[in-house]
Amino acid sequence: MQVQGARMKARRLILTCALVVTNAHHLAAASGATPAKVSGATALALAGVVAPLSPILSGAEKKAVAMLFAANSDVPYKKAIVVTADRIVCRTGNVDITLRNCEVSFGKKVKNVNGATANEIFATEALAGIPPDGAAGSNFESLTLLSCTIDPNAIRRKDGSGAECTFQPGN
Repeated sequence: MQVQGARMKARRLILTCALVVTNAHHLAAASGATPAKVSGATALALAGVVAPLSPILSGAEKKAVAMLFAANSDVPYKKAIVVTADRIVCRTGNVDITLRNCEVSFGKKVKNVNGATANEIFATEALAGIPPDGAAGSNFESLTLLSCTIDPNAIRRKDGSGAECTFQPGN
């Protein structure tokens, strides 16, 4: 009897420790305590789907990012391009399967996109490691403080460098 009692106490202790560690991990992730960083092809893709919506970028910068994202590294633009967004929240439906929308905030300016464009952003967020969050009939992905630096000169070397993004998952 004492051995079984000791085993039960040990199992409870292990289960309690596992729950504490799991909850601490979820709380840290939910608080956005650690900024995420992606580079290379994933960073270029993230910048590539956000850049066309940006009211901050010039036409030449948007064109350069579009050309790079379309596999054309011979762009006339030579300076580094910084693609930013304050917040991106995307939603897809798993009951209303036609639902696809994203709200992309650039300071006080907010762009709402639907359909294929929203699907591209949602899928690219997933590629970048943004975890989905579910609600009744919907899936959400969100990030804040996106900052991608695209260096056309480095990308032209075709060595995997030239694109880096940082962001806070969630919020």
